[in-house]
Amino acid sequence: YKLVHGQGNFGSLAGLPAAAPRYTEARLSNLAADLLADLDRETVDFIDNYDGKYREPLVLPCRVPNLLVNGSDGIAVGMATEIPPHNLKEVCESLVRLIDEPDITLDGLMEQRNGVWGVRGPDFPTGGLIGGSEAVKAAYRNRRGRITLRARCEVVEGKRAQIIIREVPFQVTRNRLAEQIGELVKDERIKGIDEVRDESSPRMGEPVRIVVYLKKDVDPHLVLNQLYEYSSLQKTVSIILLALVDGRPRELTLKEMMEEFLKHRVQVVRRRTEYLLREAKRRGHVLEGQLIAISSLDEVIRICRNSPDRNEAKHQLIAMEVAAPVLRRAIGDDPFAALQRELGVADVYHMTEQQAEAVVRLQLGQLAALERDEIFKEYSGLREQIVGYERLLSDEKNIRDAIRAELTELRDKYGDERKTGFGDFEGRTNVEDLIHEEDVVVSISHGGYIKRMPPTTFRTQHRGGKGVQGGAREEDFIEHFFVASTHAYMLCFTNRGQCHWLKVYDIPEGGRTSGGRSIANVLTLGEEEKIEGVIPVRHFEEDAYLLIATKNGLVKKTALTEYSRPRQGGVIGIKLDEGDSLIDVALVRAGDEVVLSTRRGMAIRFSEADARPMGRATMGVRGINLVGDDAVIGMVVADPEGQLLTVCENGYGKRTPFGPNTEKVGEEVDGEASGEEPEPAGEEAEAPPAEGEEAAAPRSWMRYRRQRRGGKGVKDIRTTERNGPVVGVVPVRDSDDLMLITLQGMVTRIKASEIRVTGRNTQGVRVITPNEGDKLASVAKVAREEVAGAAGTATE
Repeated sequence: YKLVHGQGNFGSLAGLPAAAPRYTEARLSNLAADLLADLDRETVDFIDNYDGKYREPLVLPCRVPNLLVNGSDGIAVGMATEIPPHNLKEVCESLVRLIDEPDITLDGLMEQRNGVWGVRGPDFPTGGLIGGSEAVKAAYRNRRGRITLRARCEVVEGKRAQIIIREVPFQVTRNRLAEQIGELVKDERIKGIDEVRDESSPRMGEPVRIVVYLKKDVDPHLVLNQLYEYSSLQKTVSIILLALVDGRPRELTLKEMMEEFLKHRVQVVRRRTEYLLREAKRRGHVLEGQLIAISSLDEVIRICRNSPDRNEAKHQLIAMEVAAPVLRRAIGDDPFAALQRELGVADVYHMTEQQAEAVVRLQLGQLAALERDEIFKEYSGLREQIVGYERLLSDEKNIRDAIRAELTELRDKYGDERKTGFGDFEGRTNVEDLIHEEDVVVSISHGGYIKRMPPTTFRTQHRGGKGVQGGAREEDFIEHFFVASTHAYMLCFTNRGQCHWLKVYDIPEGGRTSGGRSIANVLTLGEEEKIEGVIPVRHFEEDAYLLIATKNGLVKKTALTEYSRPRQGGVIGIKLDEGDSLIDVALVRAGDEVVLSTRRGMAIRFSEADARPMGRATMGVRGINLVGDDAVIGMVVADPEGQLLTVCENGYGKRTPFGPNTEKVGEEVDGEASGEEPEPAGEEAEAPPAEGEEAAAPRSWMRYRRQRRGGKGVKDIRTTERNGPVVGVVPVRDSDDLMLITLQGMVTRIKASEIRVTGRNTQGVRVITPNEGDKLASVAKVAREEVAGAAGTATE
């Protein structure tokens, strides 16, 4: 709210400086006049100026709550104040409420009543948006705080989207903002901006219009969030409600600040009224003498005519006796009664020296009847004012009512609508809002190196191809390889049963041939601790569970929400016996079934419901009964419409349908697993049964029937000398792509449909041709549904 009206160039939002003083003029505004109102009525104390030549007011009378309305900031004697500007209409409304309700709460001062808001928060002249109201309320309550101020922007969607900036934060200039955006583009901190234009036109009613033109198919909301984070499009405003109270600096709440203003106004109004009362009584006293002289005109004229000089005339007028009835007729009944109460009841009265001086100064023209009536009219008006002043001073409530009326008048006279609005954002921009959500390939090597790459890095090859280098270092190989959204969380489970929490966007980006960064620089891992299972999770859903499998065949089911609160150094995922280690983790929901696969080619399928939910720091229950030195190498969630892909270390593998859950659950007979005859070694899988046999015999060899948890399972694949032991299993469908990784780091991407579907207890076909001395290390699935749908479920 301007206190000075300027003529000429006083600067602009564009950041242009003011013109030289010889080109500018200034005058006080009407609002400034209200700051100075009653200054000449002894309402405030005056002190000497710096050299003692003049006197200046200690404070201004201030009808307007200027400290809140226009704010103040600066540093003095080691103390800083940061009081932001506020809306005058809202401040006046809150002050009126405080007068009416001295015990009102902060919420009462700020809330909306009958469609009228109290102080909602700071109101900056350049507009913009304040992030939420809780930070504002906390600052008003705690006497200090921080709020986030953001520019008001409009996003125009399209192939070449635009961001239109219509209001800027307080004390941010258009030119500087445009320069900042240009520097961010030049430094490649923000990508996707094509051009920035300042199209502001104050004369056309658009003081701020900065248009940011984006490149084709760039997400405007992502760029806008980056602008909020890295430029002056968003800034933090400090609030320190510090002011001088009785000459001492004090931090005040909003209510305390308003109370101090009202105390000041009560004192100003009281001193002003006392001054006006004194002046009214002084003037009334003079008019009483003039009215007495007019009522005894002949005697007054005689005294003045016969007196040798003015002083003698004054003395004789003072000595003149004025009978009580004469005085009553001169000034009226009520003033006469008041005079009697003041001077006492008497038969005669005398003029005072002031009255006598006023009489001798009377001009002959003032003795006319018309002038006499004017004097009496003025006297009567003064008597009414005196009564009003005395009534006002008799009770502080009357003074507060007068202040209330003044505030209402100010609100109606100068009040305007808020310029600064409120937005649904708090503090700093969420990191995720600055990062484009896309699917990336994440790889973790056996040696503990991690990186992320775009999926386009790997081209699709045909079955049996040699592959391309996936970036593992010498004598290292890729151990975990999956697709996840950049906004997903990575739950990293180690061989020791610990769970670490990592954001995918925090993983360093690397090229196909780069080795990545040591995971020790990303996660806090112990000595000889390595990642065994990784679950990308977009949201921690209450109906989801994590099923953990160990090398010794144990499984444990825990609610996913148990892992939603990360800690430095991780949390316990499962409690392990000595010699056991965590092998794999799967995300399951009600109705899911899982398949545990072993190194010797055994597999067991059971319902997730067979494993009751447990806490994080528990050991779990038996999942599969292992024979000899066999060990669990993997666990997958069964897909009734898909197949289980099993691969062995010599590059052979096969797909077998999971099959529906149609058989009755029961234990297998001891000889079932070993009673199935192997197919002859060779490239081709065993032939299907003849048509007649197919109709008569159940095709249990073509699927994995459900069993009870803890059984020995069924034969999945023959681990012959040609095949070698099983190294990996994944659930697939025909549309899936697969990543095959060797110990030497060679990566092959093939279609799942290129691998023949065969039954269990077969040797499969060649899937990859490793180099001499190389072995297949693991297999990972790149599912099209996950690439398009952004990792809402676990992928491995």
